[in-house]
Amino acid sequence: MTSTEISPAQRYRDLAAEFTARIDAVPADRWDNDSPCEGWTARDVVRHVLDSERDMVKVVGLELASGPSVDDDPSAAWAAVRDSMQAILDDPAKSTLEYDGHFGRTNLGATVEGFLCFDLVIHGWDLAAATGTDTAMRDADVDWVSEIAAGLGDSIRMSGVCGPEVQVPDNADKATKLLAFLGRKA
Repeated sequence: MTSTEISPAQRYRDLAAEFTARIDAVPADRWDNDSPCEGWTARDVVRHVLDSERDMVKVVGLELASGPSVDDDPSAAWAAVRDSMQAILDDPAKSTLEYDGHFGRTNLGATVEGFLCFDLVIHGWDLAAATGTDTAMRDADVDWVSEIAAGLGDSIRMSGVCGPEVQVPDNADKATKLLAFLGRKA
């Protein structure tokens, strides 16, 4: 790994910290606000992230620690999943477990980085947009997610992934263009 490369464990640690800050910023009375994801509340966005992470580790025979329900305490529910996932990623014997994925043979760490970390950035924005908190995304995260999104091709438009691209002016900023590509209005 060169000095410019980030390991899946480190990328997850960094983006999970950002997602944690977004969860912690949610006022208690806004968890049931509608999110930009059709049919989902802010709480449902967090539930989706938790469920995705729990499901992902199962493909290699692992399980994340259980915690409180997102219905009772979204922050504590996220913390339990986050810490359990981080422990797996920090263990090379677990993070490199291989399986046959949608795009071919891969390993858990690569999938967490390319899929679940992508979700932490975008669903972090969804959560902030739903709850009226700070929706700003770091430029480096926007660039990284944009690169992944561009590489997904038509898979990004599969049912339940992202909606149709939203049109924005050519002079829109990078974050607005990314969100529009992913079917969101900034």
